[in-house]
Amino acid sequence: MQFYHPANSGPDLKDPMANGENKGFSAFRTPIVLLLLSLSLIAGAWCWLGTPVTLEVAPIDVTRKVDCVSYAPFREGQTPWNSQIVISEAQIAEDLAQLAGISKCVRIYSLENGLDKVPELAAKVGLKVILGVWIGRNPLKNAALIDDAVLLVKQHPGVITSVIIGSEVLLRGEMTLAALRETIRAAKPRFDVPISYAEVQDIWLRDREIANDIDFVTVHVLPYWEDEPVRAEDAAAHVDDIRKEMARAFPGKEILIGEAGWPSRGRMRDHALPSRINQARFFSELLTMARQEGFRVNLFEAYDEPWKRQWEGTVGAHWGLLDGVGRQLKYATGAAVSNFPFWKLQMGAGLVLSLALFAAALLTRRGGRSAAGFVSWLAVATCATSGGILVGLAAEKALDESYGFDGWLLQGLLLAAGVVLPLFCANAVMAGRPQPAFAELFGPRDGRTRSRLSLIFGLMSTVAILVAAETALGLVFDPRSRDFPFASLTMFVVPILIVARLNPRRRDTSRVAEGVFACLFVGSALYIFFNEGVRNWQSLWTSATFLLLGISLSPPRALLVVSAIADAVLPRLFGRQEGEVQPVAVESLPQPTSKLGAATSFVVASSRMERDK
Repeated sequence: MQFYHPANSGPDLKDPMANGENKGFSAFRTPIVLLLLSLSLIAGAWCWLGTPVTLEVAPIDVTRKVDCVSYAPFREGQTPWNSQIVISEAQIAEDLAQLAGISKCVRIYSLENGLDKVPELAAKVGLKVILGVWIGRNPLKNAALIDDAVLLVKQHPGVITSVIIGSEVLLRGEMTLAALRETIRAAKPRFDVPISYAEVQDIWLRDREIANDIDFVTVHVLPYWEDEPVRAEDAAAHVDDIRKEMARAFPGKEILIGEAGWPSRGRMRDHALPSRINQARFFSELLTMARQEGFRVNLFEAYDEPWKRQWEGTVGAHWGLLDGVGRQLKYATGAAVSNFPFWKLQMGAGLVLSLALFAAALLTRRGGRSAAGFVSWLAVATCATSGGILVGLAAEKALDESYGFDGWLLQGLLLAAGVVLPLFCANAVMAGRPQPAFAELFGPRDGRTRSRLSLIFGLMSTVAILVAAETALGLVFDPRSRDFPFASLTMFVVPILIVARLNPRRRDTSRVAEGVFACLFVGSALYIFFNEGVRNWQSLWTSATFLLLGISLSPPRALLVVSAIADAVLPRLFGRQEGEVQPVAVESLPQPTSKLGAATSFVVASSRMERDK
């Protein structure tokens, strides 16, 4: 077995097409069989991915409304951080009329940006309101907002059922415990409805004295954001466990689950996976549990909020029961839930890409530039199948995970590389053309490649490598809100690795730049692996992709070392007989005379496969 072999080492395996022994249909037997296999695998994968799940209890049932849901009116281009934005009454009224069909109540967090109109508009559609007062560092602003809340409660009796003064103020560090308690104690006598404060469990258990100043305890529980994230399958039970712990900590106080939700899109944290099915399952199980055990829960949240992408990444913008753009329920009543509602379209795109790759390979062969063997066609089939399965997922992730000009640019370049590079790699594999080195693209003029196809291939590979490097560094230095673009990365890394394996570059080509990038990708892969943990499959996949990209860029000597290790280890792993691999030559470099030489010396081992006679 030989993991690495030099260029122009002869046909991979005997095949009729390589030697022109057969004509007609038989000459195309291998690519046709592999094409059909590729198309079958793509179709099978997407049929599996698109399979819907039917829950025992629908997450949203219009015949049985939820108790309450968090509401923020901000749509695309609107943000609460811009105090000058005032949401129109018509926009708020449209939302509340829709929410009245699924909920009895809405919780709002602030009175700014036009939200002071919510109680009036909610009354018209029969909704109750949990009024929020967003207090912070500015005592004068806090006092003004509390004055506004007092006035609204008096103006809308029976509509505003309670007031929550402050939300996670201590968690954000915007007020001291003493200042918060003083603010709440001063405001409470002015209201004739129950008063509360909202905070996460750890802060409540640390600063329990706050409970003496309020009428009921409001706790936020978002299992995805826990310091030790909880699986979606266990998330509803986790919320109930925290409720019971809070009830033991604050006997005699009602416990309101003020926030409980699960994201439908975004990156994994440990083994917590955002998805449509997981979100629907969480809401279904939690609401069933609340009805059975008789506790109040406010779902987080009504609509997806696109503005949160800037601060929390993709996952922050996808917590809603309803889509933030189309303003439609994500889960129709009684309908099964699928993670990929447009899976047939995504499958179709994959089938087209697979056909395109085989067509590019066939055109190269018919142009007289190929003596293709079975391994070459197998390489094309591998690129076609991996790209065909992943292109629909990559396109969906690009649409969901792009924010701002730079986000759209990076995601667009990754997706473009994942679609176009496999086509050039199929051509390169069939033509026996190596991927040009950086020195052949940007080095001295007399050493540059003169092939137009090689030049385009090299430039596109360079762009893909630079975008991958930016992605890797982002996951190392700012990982919290970064998504794992494993689909797009895999689509172009696999073809690049195959070309590097089958058509290695000349030994005399400078590979300094490739070595630098190889170290970057390998180092990033190791850091991401240890930083994210072994239960995050998105992280593991992305790390493996960076590692393979680093290997494909490594200088030939590194590949020869890997080849020697593979020749020694793999036969034992797969139970090969010792006689099947016969060492025929071992070449050792002279003993180095310096520490640098000792660090870079290596032994090249070559072996040959022999069949038992």
